Amino acid sequence: MAEKTAVLTDKAPKPLAGIYSQAIKANGFVFVSGAVPMDAQTMKIVDGDIQAHTHQCIKNLAAILEASGSDINKVVKVNVFLSNMDDFAAMNEVYSQYWGEVKPCRTCVAVKTLPLNVDVEIECTATY
Repeated sequence: MAEKTAVLTDKAPKPLAGIYSQAIKANGFVFVSGAVPMDAQTMKIVDGDIQAHTHQCIKNLAAILEASGSDINKVVKVNVFLSNMDDFAAMNEVYSQYWGEVKPCRTCVAVKTLPLNVDVEIECTATY
């Protein structure tokens, strides 16, 4: 069985203790849990619209990736969860600024409700 290692950084919101890890490193990949638009210091959702929230989600992912020995340019798969598909275009305007020249594979779905009633949550998988 492949070994797995949890990743934890104080530069991203703390995970719920005993429930999940910020990320897991295994077999040359890092699997990052869904990031909501929460500030790591205040543990509160940042003010703003879907674009501000998308930036914060990706900022949180980037911090976790860095702590794992990876970075945003090594992401190979992204899953985006939106509470309203009407936010798709505005989210994409921000999203497209990240991930390097070769964009990762991606799924984007609308869901009924996200944790803390946020409008976006993003998770990713990267190499390290």
